[in-house]
Amino acid sequence: MKEHYINSLIHEKSPYLLQHAHNPVNWYTWGDKAFEKAKNENKPIFISIGYSSCHWCHVMAHESFEDEETAQILNDNYISIKVDREERPDIDAVYMKICQALTGQGGWPLNVFLTPDEKPFYAGTYFPKESAYGHPAFRDVLQSLKNQYDQNPDKIAEIGTQIVQTLSEQTKSQSKLTEDLLHRAFHAFTENFDPVFGGFGEAPKFPAPHQLMFLLRYSRWSKNKQALDVVKKTLDGMAAGGIHDHIGGGFARYSTDEKWLIPHFEKMLYDQAMLAIVYTEAFQWTGDSAYEKVVEDIFAYCERELHSPDGGFYCSQDADSEGLEGKCYVWSPEEVLSVLGEEKGRLFCKTYHITSEGNFEDKSVPNLIGTDLKKVAEALNISDVVLTEELKLCREKLLTARNRRIQPEKDDKILTSWNALMIIALARAGKALHNKHYVNLSTSAFDFIQKHVTRNGQLMARFRDGETRYLGYLDDYSFLALACEALYEATFDTRYLTEMKRLGDETVRQFWDAENGGFFMRNVKATQLILQTKEAYDSAMPSGNSAAAYTMLRLSERIGESRWAAYAEKTFSAFSDEILSYPGGYTFMLSAFLYQISGPQELIALQGNRGENAEESVEELSRLFLPELAVFVGDQKALAEINKSVGIYSPIGGRTTYFLCEQFVCHLPVTAINKLLNQLSDVEH
Repeated sequence: MKEHYINSLIHEKSPYLLQHAHNPVNWYTWGDKAFEKAKNENKPIFISIGYSSCHWCHVMAHESFEDEETAQILNDNYISIKVDREERPDIDAVYMKICQALTGQGGWPLNVFLTPDEKPFYAGTYFPKESAYGHPAFRDVLQSLKNQYDQNPDKIAEIGTQIVQTLSEQTKSQSKLTEDLLHRAFHAFTENFDPVFGGFGEAPKFPAPHQLMFLLRYSRWSKNKQALDVVKKTLDGMAAGGIHDHIGGGFARYSTDEKWLIPHFEKMLYDQAMLAIVYTEAFQWTGDSAYEKVVEDIFAYCERELHSPDGGFYCSQDADSEGLEGKCYVWSPEEVLSVLGEEKGRLFCKTYHITSEGNFEDKSVPNLIGTDLKKVAEALNISDVVLTEELKLCREKLLTARNRRIQPEKDDKILTSWNALMIIALARAGKALHNKHYVNLSTSAFDFIQKHVTRNGQLMARFRDGETRYLGYLDDYSFLALACEALYEATFDTRYLTEMKRLGDETVRQFWDAENGGFFMRNVKATQLILQTKEAYDSAMPSGNSAAAYTMLRLSERIGESRWAAYAEKTFSAFSDEILSYPGGYTFMLSAFLYQISGPQELIALQGNRGENAEESVEELSRLFLPELAVFVGDQKALAEINKSVGIYSPIGGRTTYFLCEQFVCHLPVTAINKLLNQLSDVEH
């Protein structure tokens, strides 16, 4: 790449776009200027969509977009547009749907060819510079498509029109989701479960924490121990594998093998957040302290590498450094021994499988697959506690040494939706682990969103380098609403419930599809793309519609108004055909549905003027996995302003009093926390 090339991306804030600002390709950003130029010059449009930590995006950039001959073909024949999918998930959703319709698959980099009036006629993912991997050479694709466009423009335009018309047709599904669907989803997971290493299917393996969250809830609801065993085996396998960065903390995007051994080394904020949530829930459900340690490890990484000085969290960390994938993260025995010395070095290498043969390009990804720490301790004639401390000190020294290496790049933009997931993770873990620092990090991140990523009351999607940009999407509103509830339960500050209600109102106002049900991804009043997408499929993250359905149900419980639940019911119906055809792809939506059919459960802890402190006493509940319980704690008057039905309760004899209600029936009020715990135990059984 020659730095003397400068294109229009140089004026952007997105790290991904800036990575291409010195390409010889005359890149444009998405907007009227590019489309008008395409019409004036009668050129087809080439759209390339990716993100900054995408390995194959880097490969295609180095091979093709930095190549002067390829750039000349693009510049002479196309108007080229670069899109950061993380900033513009709406654009990405439209063209991913088109790519999947045309090719049967999708992924990034995502490359789409359009007519000047935005009609798509060809799409694909990675194209190599020379024909390879069963993919045609990118130059051949460019020249062939341009010839077809020039020779038969009417046919090309017709193809585009047909694609848009077909994808625009919305089937109206009004089926009801049933309990049987939950059982079907569970059985599908068990059939696809890997009993040896955990996880589902074959390589590559993705963590998919929302699937595990569903199985935890299903296990609790159905009293099915097998579902819990599936979750534990998977969490244990991931924690032991190389996908878990044992030295620096956090988890890589996915594993390239079935063992969770060799990661695709990029680290995404949303993965850290969702995994922290499910490990926290597993700790609550099982009491296994190993899960608590994994949560602490995730947050240590996030705070060290992804936490901005102002309180928000950055997007991701790249897989590559010095042009090589994983170079920063792998080790040879010699490197380990040079840091730790002979005795500790050999202990670490044996424990974490650092060998001279290596497991990744002649070096080793540290992992604990097959390691029995108890046997290691016995062989050394030391206690488990001593071994644990020894290994911790080794990891700290290796991290210090690793930090002296050239580090992978970070994408330091701050996204509202991803930060909302991290707020949820920190707030829930802070409550469950009795860690005030995590709660403080969550409130600080929320305050950052309020201060820097909100404009005149309008939630925005992205902040970077002092610039706030893009109107908030459905994901931003629905995730942040759920974050408000998590913050309330971590702090019992009613302002979070007030904000949750405001965000719920805005979600309905800005995104609700009054005709067919469900929520659009973009504001219904925004300038529309060629398709108005409604996403329900839960991919790497829960979909906006799944989160919105959950939000509506939780708001119904929190605010005490059934109108919220009606939106969730219509959302379930709107996507019922999709969900019925493949329930395993909609697990966060199914978790919302499972919450609905479980029936309401409320605990109201009213502070008296003598006796126990309500907030301190309910901390005993925080280590329990109670996903269906809505907890209200505080002064009767303040709570009644949020939910009028709370106003009917009052403390008994001035003492702090607990009211547990389920399925519209209330237990007798009690004034002792141990009696409340007994009532909850009765509910469980």
